[in-house]
Amino acid sequence: MSDPRILILGAGPAGLGAALQLHRRGRGHATVIEQHAIPGGNASSFPFGGQRLDYGSHRLHPSSDPDILADIKGLLGDDLLDRPRHGRIRLRGKWIHFPLKPADLLLRLDKGFAISSSVDMARKALGLTGTPDDNFAGVLWNSLGPTICRDFYFPYARKIWGLEPEKLSAVQARKRVKASSFGGLMKKVFGALPGLKKPGTGRFFYPRQGFGQICDAYAAAAQQQGASILYSHRVEQVIPPSTDRAPWTVLARGEHGTEQLQGDYLWSTIPITAVASAYQGEIPASVPAAAAAIRYRAMILVYVQLDVEQFTEYDAHYLPEAGVKITRLSEPKNYRDAVPPTGKTVLCAELPCEVDDEVWRLDDAALGRLVAADLQTVGLPLARPPIAVFTRRLKQAYPIYLTGYQEHFDALDRWADSLPRFLTYGRQGLFAHDNTHHALRMAYAAVECMGAAGFDEGRWREYRRDFETHVVED
Repeated sequence: MSDPRILILGAGPAGLGAALQLHRRGRGHATVIEQHAIPGGNASSFPFGGQRLDYGSHRLHPSSDPDILADIKGLLGDDLLDRPRHGRIRLRGKWIHFPLKPADLLLRLDKGFAISSSVDMARKALGLTGTPDDNFAGVLWNSLGPTICRDFYFPYARKIWGLEPEKLSAVQARKRVKASSFGGLMKKVFGALPGLKKPGTGRFFYPRQGFGQICDAYAAAAQQQGASILYSHRVEQVIPPSTDRAPWTVLARGEHGTEQLQGDYLWSTIPITAVASAYQGEIPASVPAAAAAIRYRAMILVYVQLDVEQFTEYDAHYLPEAGVKITRLSEPKNYRDAVPPTGKTVLCAELPCEVDDEVWRLDDAALGRLVAADLQTVGLPLARPPIAVFTRRLKQAYPIYLTGYQEHFDALDRWADSLPRFLTYGRQGLFAHDNTHHALRMAYAAVECMGAAGFDEGRWREYRRDFETHVVED
C-alpha cells in the first residue's frame, strides 16, 4: 500500500510522536483527532497569572531513549533546561530529600525508622522473611521489608489508588517501584555520591515554557512535515472496514457538527475502553464486560496562587502520610530558571479520588481550604489566604491494577489485536503506568513497524514485550 492514510486518535505524546515520525520517514499521511483545543492531553500546559502551569508534576527524565531525547533537544533548543532535582518526602514527621541523599538519610532520617529498616534488611539477608508475593503488598513486603512498606509505600498506595495494598496486582508494584529491593534502594542512594554518580543522576530536563512545550513542538513539527491535526473533535463512532481493502471510518463531533474521516489504518492512543464503547462493528460479549471491569483513579489538581515570590525552595513535596489527603505538592516556578510573575507563585496539589465521590463534588473554595489544612498539618502553613484557587479534574489519571485485572485487559487486547489494520498503544491505549518518554518510545516503535508491505505485526509483538519492562520514573 503506497502512502497509507493513518488516522490517529489522541494528540498526546504517543499520537503526536507517531504523526511526526510517519511524515519524517515517508511512511504515511497522519490525521490526528483530538478532543481538546490544544495538543498534549495530560502532558499539556496552560497559562495562568503570567506563567505556564502543568497538569500536575511532570519532568523529562535523562533515562529517555537517546534518539527521543535528541529529537526533543532539537525541537526545543535552548528552551530545554537541565535542572537539579530538589524535592522532599515527609516520613514519620520529618522531611527527607528526594531523590535520597546519603548525608540527608544519616542526619534527618527518623532513628526508629532507620533501626527497623536495618533489622528488616538483616532478616531478609538471613532468609527470615517471606509472604505470598502475588499482589502489590506481598512483592514490596518481601523485597523492601515491613518498615518501609508500613511507613511509606502502603499509606501512599491507599491514597493514590484508594484501595488496600493487598487488593492491588503485583504488576502495580513492579511498574511503580523502581528500587524494588534493599540493594536497588541503596544503589540509588549511594549513586548520588561524587565518583559514583552516573550522568543525569539527580537531574531532569524541563521546558522553559512548561512541560506542554514538548507536545506543542511535536505538533508544530508534525504539521510542518504535512500531518493534519483536528482539534476540538470528540470521537463518537469508530466504524471498521467492511472489506479487506475498505477504509476505517471515524465520526468525530466538533463545534460545527460531525466530520467523517477515513484512513487505511487506525492507530489509537485513547483509552482502549473508549474505543470499545465507540466501536460500531460486531463485538464479542466478553469485551464490554472486560471494559466495564477496567478501573481508573481520578485526580483533582488544586492550584493555589499566593502573593509571595516563592513558597519554598523545593520543586515538589511527596506526602505519603495517612493524615493528609494530598499526595504531592509542586511549585511550578521552581522547575525552571527565574520566571515571572514577580511577587506571586502558584502551588499545585494532587488529590486522588473517585469521580462523583465526596471529594470530587467539593467546590474550588472547599478544595482550597482542604489543601491549606493539609499544609498546616505537615508544617507548611500558608502565611495568608490564597489570592486565587482553581482546579483541573482528571477522570483517568491513573490505571488501577486490581488483582486479576490482567484477565480483563487481555480480553480487550486480544480483541484489539484481531481488528484489521488497527493499533492501540501509548499510556491510555495499553493501560500502562508510563512516562512521556515511554509513550514516545511506543510511537517511534509503531512507525518502525510500518513498511512498504504494511504493518509488521511480529515486530510489534517484540516491541510490546519490551514495553512491559517499563518502570515509572518519579
